[in-house]
Amino acid sequence: MNDAKVIQKFKDTGALLEGHFLLSSGLHSSVYLQCAIAFQNTKDAVEFGGAIAAHFKQDSIDTVASPAIGGLVIGYEVARQLGVRFIWTERESGSMTLRRGFTVREGERVLVVEDVITTGGSTRDTIEALRSAGADVIAAASIIDRSDGQADVGVPRFSLATLRVPALSPEECAACQRGDVAIKPGSRSLTSGAQR
Repeated sequence: MNDAKVIQKFKDTGALLEGHFLLSSGLHSSVYLQCAIAFQNTKDAVEFGGAIAAHFKQDSIDTVASPAIGGLVIGYEVARQLGVRFIWTERESGSMTLRRGFTVREGERVLVVEDVITTGGSTRDTIEALRSAGADVIAAASIIDRSDGQADVGVPRFSLATLRVPALSPEECAACQRGDVAIKPGSRSLTSGAQR
């Protein structure tokens, strides 16, 4: 599966949005990737998951882990296709942590899977939580890398597609300078200074 095919699937499903968006990182962008829309057709999730799983088939992965909520669908599918268990991390009091009774054993080989990487923050936080619990995080993967390969998560990283889409602070954002309101798809609407 190449870059063009992945991006075309996002366009075909209406999952690649254009406008003025507030990202979970707090940065603003003119492009938003709504993976929930892309995954409505389970066949697409299976295809994306299969392509990521194929890349790591020879790496003796014990477990796939994802940050909630964005990485859950694709992480589960990658784990299913690798035939390994799947766990996830969640934020609790601002810190990414293993909850719900999830544990890892010392040296357990873990692949962290995310839907989209912009700054790599959620992936880095997930890796830190897993390492703190004793896991050996060997790599990270995503469907789309919005950082154009620039996000450093501290382990080797693989993406099905790479985009060069600026993610800017509100102060650097031309749309904010024009007075346009940034929205966060999936919620009603958020301005750059508001949080829900």
